[in-house]
Amino acid sequence: MEKMLLTWQWDVRWAPRAGRGSCDAVWAQVTSQRTCHNGGEALKAAVGSAASLWPEPSTMVSAIFYFLVFLGLTQGPTEVGDELDEATNERMRQYAEEMQQRMAQLLLEIEELEKQQSSMHVGALLLSVLQQWQFWAWLGVILLYILNVWLLFRDLLGHENSSEEESSSSSDDQQNNNRNRFEGRDEGRIFAERIQWPVQHIQINCQVMMSMVGDLLYLTRRFLSNTYFPKLHPPIGVGCAFEGWTPLEDYNIVYRIFVPITAPRGHSFHLELGNEEELPSKNSRIRVELECTCAREQSFGNVLCFLHQPEEELRRNREPSLLQTLCTGSYLDVHKTSFWFQQTMKAAWKFLPESARNHIGVLPSRRSCKLRVFDVFDRIRFVELIFGVQQGDSDIFLSTENTDAIFTPDTVWPQSCAVAEMKFFRHIKAHAPQDSYHLRCMQLCARIVVGNDFTPYVLKTVVMHLLNTIPLERWRRREFLQRMDDIMQYLHCCIVEKRLEHFFLGNKEVPDEVTLHPDFLTSSPLNLFQHMAEDPNVHARALREFQQLRDRLTRLLTFGN
Repeated sequence: MEKMLLTWQWDVRWAPRAGRGSCDAVWAQVTSQRTCHNGGEALKAAVGSAASLWPEPSTMVSAIFYFLVFLGLTQGPTEVGDELDEATNERMRQYAEEMQQRMAQLLLEIEELEKQQSSMHVGALLLSVLQQWQFWAWLGVILLYILNVWLLFRDLLGHENSSEEESSSSSDDQQNNNRNRFEGRDEGRIFAERIQWPVQHIQINCQVMMSMVGDLLYLTRRFLSNTYFPKLHPPIGVGCAFEGWTPLEDYNIVYRIFVPITAPRGHSFHLELGNEEELPSKNSRIRVELECTCAREQSFGNVLCFLHQPEEELRRNREPSLLQTLCTGSYLDVHKTSFWFQQTMKAAWKFLPESARNHIGVLPSRRSCKLRVFDVFDRIRFVELIFGVQQGDSDIFLSTENTDAIFTPDTVWPQSCAVAEMKFFRHIKAHAPQDSYHLRCMQLCARIVVGNDFTPYVLKTVVMHLLNTIPLERWRRREFLQRMDDIMQYLHCCIVEKRLEHFFLGNKEVPDEVTLHPDFLTSSPLNLFQHMAEDPNVHARALREFQQLRDRLTRLLTFGN
């Protein structure tokens, strides 16, 4: 019996060391029970749960009885309950603190997760909105509207402040200051400065050429005062150089000067326009008739009457009539007149003071007098003198200008509006603002038509129509791009409609400074694009040529050349 008790005591004390697996399960159950109940109850539960590992109940009761008797006899009672309660409480307290820390950490993780989910949701929402082009488009429109309103408000406020500070006598200075302020943010200025404009001194060179030609004509009139050659009148500068929009450099500019002529004494000019329904006439001629000068002969004594003078006296006279020198039949000959004038210029040049410093050369021409002038710096200037007979008191002349025809007879003097066009541009210059860019627009148009089927005169007609329609205040530099677009749009509409009207024919809005012949005022407008209406191939080609003009203009505005 004693052996049995000793064996059981050894099994209870050393079983945890010998059989760790089964005792670990018991200890886990004991620990879990201690966390939920007090120390005694936990111990009871642990002992009860471990009963399944012990022997039969009767043997177990006997063994426990004898074991307790043995302990009571051999050892005194030990205080186990209090130590067990303090260890259990310590573990429970540590476990509670650990659970609180884990709970707090879990709450923090939940809050961070919620914040990340909310931010991701907002970012995804914004990304989906920003990816829509409608959002960007409306945002740009709103920003532009706000900017325009702000600029307008700022300009109005500045205008009110400046008007309060300045007096009425300085209103011109105020407008100049306002204009300079606008130019600071001016698109027209940016593109205008980007273009490589030709180097020119047009006004100075025009004055020099006009002065030289005026001196030549003055000497020529003195030499021809007692002859029967045409009378030469003061010159008139015409063409792109004198109108101010030539696209060429100084050394390539041709200064075209109009020289009006009238019949000498004893002669008269009669203008024959040919087909009066087609204006301006291209087949007009000048018929020369002799007039009686007997009354002048009695008054002055040195006037020869070619009508009533005896033939023998006429043969003795060394001065032939105009019909015998510069006419073909009864009509004034262009080629003979040009050649006579060329020889006269050579003779008159020798008497000018400029001949000591400059050199002049006469170039061959059948319908004009072309001069090549070399100055002291070996710079070359080209001058073309064109003759014309005035039609009444108007600014329309019958001139020696070339026509579009392949061959023009020498007796044909086509109608010319060159003087009227020059006066129109002079009128515009007198009434336009100081910073007007209408001449720059015309100059740019003349550059883009080089090598194109459209002629500078076509673009010039378009610009004159727009100058007569759009207020001159809207041709300033800041509106340079808008005006160029207007010119292109107007030309395109004319090409599509196959109609571009002549500026002077039938135009009631011509300025009063320009004097037109009554036939021009009553005539129906001439269609300069009539050839497009008659030939579909020409019209299709014109549309392609216009697209090339647009491309050239875009390239010129973008790159400057």
